[in-house]
Amino acid sequence: MDQRIKKLAKLFIEHSCRIKKNESVIISADIDAKPLVFELYKRVLLKGAYPSITWGVDKQAWIYYKYASQTQLKNFPKIAMYQMKNADVVIYISATQDKKELADIKPEKITLRQKITKKISDERLKKRWLIFVYPTEAYAKDAGLSLKQFTNFVFNSSLINWTSLIKKMKRLQKVLNKGNKVRIIGKDTDLRFSIKGRKAILGSGEYNMPDGEVFTSPVESTVDGHIKFTYPRYVFGKKVENIFLKFKKGKLIEVKASKNLDKLKALLNTDKGAKSFGEFAFGMNPKINSYSSELLFDEKMNKTIHFALGNAYKECNGKNKSDVHLDIVKDMHKGKIYIDSKLIYEDGKFKI
Repeated sequence: MDQRIKKLAKLFIEHSCRIKKNESVIISADIDAKPLVFELYKRVLLKGAYPSITWGVDKQAWIYYKYASQTQLKNFPKIAMYQMKNADVVIYISATQDKKELADIKPEKITLRQKITKKISDERLKKRWLIFVYPTEAYAKDAGLSLKQFTNFVFNSSLINWTSLIKKMKRLQKVLNKGNKVRIIGKDTDLRFSIKGRKAILGSGEYNMPDGEVFTSPVESTVDGHIKFTYPRYVFGKKVENIFLKFKKGKLIEVKASKNLDKLKALLNTDKGAKSFGEFAFGMNPKINSYSSELLFDEKMNKTIHFALGNAYKECNGKNKSDVHLDIVKDMHKGKIYIDSKLIYEDGKFKI
């Protein structure tokens, strides 16, 4: 076994999930993540807690969406809800071999199922939970790396000096919590909004791994201006590229993309809240410095910002509600960010 898997499992148990004796722990994982799953299973047992494993396999989701009837799509999974309600900790590990598995599935089927299962997602947010991407050939290929290179990338961005990074993120958190008006200026971008009354939260490795972001929620009605995002985003199994959004008094008035715009528009039509920003964040992980085509890493990329269309986090005092939460990332090696007319960030460097 790669010794870094043991270190990673220890990080999950001790730092991220803080598992205690007698707790119920669900490990929901794709089958190719077996080495990490078994190490986690062992460590949970050694803590005196009660682990259970739920396995996923490639093509399972495709088969479901391909053949499930409307009645089946609308059926609420009571057993899954029972498990979630009775869990203390939930660990999700993705190890897909096909990131485009659902590319030929009608988006309406997926959004319908998401609405039906939203109560389970909401219940999960009440727990301690963690999401991780285990290295596979599919992830490596999308990132333009060999499997060995991508594996090193995953471990290096997770097994970092968390104490040092948290200290840096807290400085930004303090500035955001005192701030009101935000202005972002960059390539094809001039966006303004308020964060007054909203709370900035640290992504310090407790819910995502790797992590490394500071996020808050814009006041929905204050978003004005336009922004063009640097990096593509998968929507319903298709890459949407060069996303451009324009707002006026909080309302989305223009949407553009150079590729698969129809997929993005389909997602935006999920509900009213999908057309508003629910999150604004800074990516700050020092070991993530290149685009990988996997959001878990890309939204933590150093010297970037990202926004999420859709649902806002309650812990940020966000008000926007939606079944959607679509994060989109913008490079900020060149650009400026002001809070209350004070320059806090310029060309990839903080001024605080």
